[in-house]
Amino acid sequence: MAQDRAKQMVVDYFLAILALLVFWEIASLLLNKPYLPGPYESFSVFAREIGEFLGVHLLVSTVRVVVSLAAALVPAVALGVVLGRVTRLDRYAAPLIYLTYPIPKIIFLPLIVTLFGLGNFSKIFLIWIIVFFQILVTTRDAARQVNKDMVDSVLSLGAGEWQIYRYVILPSCLPKILTSLRISLGTAIAVLFFSETVANVGSVGGIGYYVMEAWAKLEWNAMFAGIIAMGIMGFALYLILDWLEKILCPWEFL
Repeated sequence: MAQDRAKQMVVDYFLAILALLVFWEIASLLLNKPYLPGPYESFSVFAREIGEFLGVHLLVSTVRVVVSLAAALVPAVALGVVLGRVTRLDRYAAPLIYLTYPIPKIIFLPLIVTLFGLGNFSKIFLIWIIVFFQILVTTRDAARQVNKDMVDSVLSLGAGEWQIYRYVILPSCLPKILTSLRISLGTAIAVLFFSETVANVGSVGGIGYYVMEAWAKLEWNAMFAGIIAMGIMGFALYLILDWLEKILCPWEFL
């Protein structure tokens, strides 16, 4: 059964990729402009550049995304499950969260660059403060929805507070935490692209820097090669998160 699902998933992804390539080729032929090259030309440049500068830019961007997500995940989940369970603490924290969460954190980019410079840390920190709130709010809401009867039954068996978090609240929240992480991945990549195009220094600035440099030079094939690289990065990370969900939450797929 698992092998059949895996084969079906491969077929589905193949058909989706094929449909995108066909749509891209048709759009390129209809427009017939240099700024929208066809997939063959773009993938040719991608194959040539991935072993050189494009590969280095892709590695830099991937590290920034992974580090920022990992750094945001741990404190956001820890704080979220506590706020979801401790009503008194949540009563004081909720107004602060509601006041700060809707603020677009990207607006702090000039301040962050001023404080931390144009290097990796400023980009990672910007992504961190954005995805931290996304994961925090989702985790807190999931923890608040944990079945009270389940908690009471475990308490009646003599479980301590730590055991409640470990064996009841966290497993119950885990599917929604992973869902928020997938959503945060898309946000992180979008913010990363913006930060790499606005706040950058040096020649290895990431995929955003690579794409904007190619655009400035009117190297359209190279620009789309960078877009392909960023798409592959997001797709690969998404598949990893999907795999983690199947490993950590097997009951969701029964």
